Amino acid sequence: MRHRLNHVALVVPDLTLAASTWRDVLGAEVGQPLPLPEHGVTVVFIDLPNSRIELLQPLGDGSPVSRFLEKHTGGGLHHLCLEVDDVIAERDRLVAAGVRVLGDGQPKIGAHGNPVLFLNPADMNGTLIELEEVSP
Repeated sequence: MRHRLNHVALVVPDLTLAASTWRDVLGAEVGQPLPLPEHGVTVVFIDLPNSRIELLQPLGDGSPVSRFLEKHTGGGLHHLCLEVDDVIAERDRLVAAGVRVLGDGQPKIGAHGNPVLFLNPADMNGTLIELEEVSP
């Protein structure tokens, strides 16, 4: 079972400003904004030599990251994404071990077109973990 770090997600109040900071100040390769209405966010990926950073900004009313920004007005760390070979098998293994999956427990398609699930932070030492199925 692979658990390679895919990305670290940061919620930001201003996606354009955050992207320009990463591009212009840090010299990183910054992608284009990608609206994901089914997840209630707009994302921008920053490619690093060994991983990626995902910038998240709320998209529309009721975005799951809006509450995060209410508590952390300047933004901050939202979740870690780990790659797995089979998200359903990993979900079943984790549920059997007592880990709760958020939502209805069924994978949704994420920003990279792959199935994703989120694990309850209360079961993961206070950290929201995203599992993304990535072909080997």
